[in-house]
Amino acid sequence: MTDGRYSRQSFLGPEAQSIISRTRVGVVGLGGGGSHIGQQLAHIGFVDYVLYDPDIAKCVNLNRTVGTTAEDVAAGRLKLDAATRLIIGLQPDAVIRPHACRWQDQPEDLRGCDIVFGCVDGFRGRDELERSCRRYMIPYVDIGMDVHQADGEAPRMGGQVILSLPGHPCMRCLGFLTNETLAREGEAYGDAGVHPQVVWANGMLASAAVGVGVDLLTDWTRSLRGPVYLSFVGNDGTLTPHVRLQYLDLEHCTHYPIGSCGDVRVSS
Repeated sequence: MTDGRYSRQSFLGPEAQSIISRTRVGVVGLGGGGSHIGQQLAHIGFVDYVLYDPDIAKCVNLNRTVGTTAEDVAAGRLKLDAATRLIIGLQPDAVIRPHACRWQDQPEDLRGCDIVFGCVDGFRGRDELERSCRRYMIPYVDIGMDVHQADGEAPRMGGQVILSLPGHPCMRCLGFLTNETLAREGEAYGDAGVHPQVVWANGMLASAAVGVGVDLLTDWTRSLRGPVYLSFVGNDGTLTPHVRLQYLDLEHCTHYPIGSCGDVRVSS
């Protein structure tokens, strides 16, 4: 069954499929973005997963959550169940560590991941997840989108894909996370409804995030050497390097020193 299965992606390198099959990948949030990511990782050949999502599938999720069906909603199944079913359908021998809870409640498996994809709502959730990944020296790929609308204007859709790599600029260094944005955590991520999402934007951002992750693991482009901060403008369908990268003069992160890793220990 697997003979020639990955021949169309052999350009990734002679060791790429071996690397992919050995990589333990975490996906936090299995809604609009995370469901796309889980599906794509399974297609590519990843077989070792740590998944987090406590939410039950609802009718409102059916506009964007890949793999979730109307039957899942009627049965009150978890988004986690749909994601697991989708992955197993593509990778029957996959090892999946499912967590129907917040990652903060059961973080142990997350700490064993080689790379983590974060698809969470709000800035505080991103901040907490990046902090944990930095502490355990895990590359973290963040995606998100929002929609803003001013009176009399068309809605404006935007989003981001950010690679937070230990030792390199973090989301604070890149100006995405600030004390001001964290202080507004009580507000909705977007103001055109509660967490507005659409399947095509989620798919575009998830695809870019998976591409960044695969490049990080295989080095197939031989060009991923600096910060990644992609800015998505949904109104014109573009995904381009954020303008802030032109003015970033940091090679190393000033917020998470490379020596500050592992469990916190208090000396007596």
